Amino acid sequence: MQFSHDNLPDDPVLLKQIILQQQRKLLLLEERFRLAQQKQFGQSAEGHPGQGELFNEVEVEAEALEPEAQPADEAQALKHRNKPVRKPLPAELPREVVIHDISDAEKICACCGGELHQMGKEKSEQLEFIPARVRVIERVRLKYSCRTCDKHGTEVQISIAPVPPSPIPKSMATASLLSQIITSKYQYGLPLYRQESLFAQYGIELSRQTMADWMLKCAELLQPLYDKLHTVLLLQPVIQADETTLNVLKEDKAICYMWLYASGSDRPTPLAIPNIVLYDYQASRAGQCAVDFLNGYDGYLQVDGYAGYGQTAATLVGCWAHARRKFKEAEIAQPKGKTGKANWALNHIQKLYRIETLNKDSSAEVRRQQRQLHSRPLLDELHRWLEKSQQHVPPKSSLGKAIGYCLNQWPNLTRYLEDGQLSIDNNRAERAIKPFVIGRKNWLFANTAKGAAASAMLYSMIETAKANGLVPFDYLMHCLEQLSLKSDSVEHLLPWNAKLG
Repeated sequence: MQFSHDNLPDDPVLLKQIILQQQRKLLLLEERFRLAQQKQFGQSAEGHPGQGELFNEVEVEAEALEPEAQPADEAQALKHRNKPVRKPLPAELPREVVIHDISDAEKICACCGGELHQMGKEKSEQLEFIPARVRVIERVRLKYSCRTCDKHGTEVQISIAPVPPSPIPKSMATASLLSQIITSKYQYGLPLYRQESLFAQYGIELSRQTMADWMLKCAELLQPLYDKLHTVLLLQPVIQADETTLNVLKEDKAICYMWLYASGSDRPTPLAIPNIVLYDYQASRAGQCAVDFLNGYDGYLQVDGYAGYGQTAATLVGCWAHARRKFKEAEIAQPKGKTGKANWALNHIQKLYRIETLNKDSSAEVRRQQRQLHSRPLLDELHRWLEKSQQHVPPKSSLGKAIGYCLNQWPNLTRYLEDGQLSIDNNRAERAIKPFVIGRKNWLFANTAKGAAASAMLYSMIETAKANGLVPFDYLMHCLEQLSLKSDSVEHLLPWNAKLG
């Protein structure tokens, strides 16, 4: 009901209730305004530049190298400490040694006329970039026949060397060319139409339609390796999952989804759990998508608060990064310069993360013990605070939503205490899906479901290679070469078994 000065109620109790209701509405609107301002003008939490930020990237990054103005005495004292140290260039890079010498006339001492002798030398290194080399491999297959049979009118048998195996039969594409196109598109976000123009600079007419067809065929060739990685993934005690949107033009639904499932870490580690990253394209976000992919998996599944994962047979583990993010939004929604309950919650969650940092290199059992000893009391205190605060905070406010999320997810959020192999958050999966999110900014959409599924396959190979410390180009080229041999097993192509160059 709308009120004006003319129709305000005479009852002071009712009038007070109306004022309180209007104040709550005003606070909610102010919160939404501050959050909208942060979203529109604040720095993105994704950690990568947008298109507008790329325009002035040179100035921004160059300014970061300039030393801040300091008093003369401080500048002198910190001269060596602030001086950036250039890392040596990799020793395995090919090197060309160029000797710079003075002339023979300059080798005479200007003072006494004696001959100068070499007392030492100074070395410095510069990095030279040599543009990509493209060459044609011309395969000549020699043919043989019997002249004697030909003279006697006997049927002539012709012998010729077999066609060498190729990733795509009857194609001019080699494994190295295919790997270059795949990594350019799926690792570095370079769309096929831009690659088409790059090849044109070398006088090579290679259409984006041809390259797109090659990508589909490469995905088909890599399918057995993907299936093997999928099988190994489902044997792991912990899987982390996430999902993000994808526009597919020739699908009935306007918004489709790319699901991600990962195990291990996103960098090489000595842990027994293998590092695997698998993308799975689906036309919806229905929980049945996760059910079908996980195929009865009943280990730990670490996810955000999306209810669809609850349909699986897995034991769900929550994500404190998501919980923290909601309190961060509540902090942003606070009036500028004011501290409140959101700050207390953020500080408390930071204490939980500090315990994880101190024990990040410990064994799984030691991490479990430390969590029971130090993290559990902090979580108990936080739970009491959440229950008490919920009674005094409007549920629709940013803080109210953050508190509600934590209380609803509490069994999942505290489950990481059970096993030292579990992480405090789902950042592993979020970091793994980020390359797809960044790439999506370049190509915006997929054309068909088949193309989206092929993209999922190729992203999986690249991100799994990266997680195992392999160069994606080398790994993909090796896999394409080996798979073209039509071997019955792909065990030797798993990233931790692959023997590259």
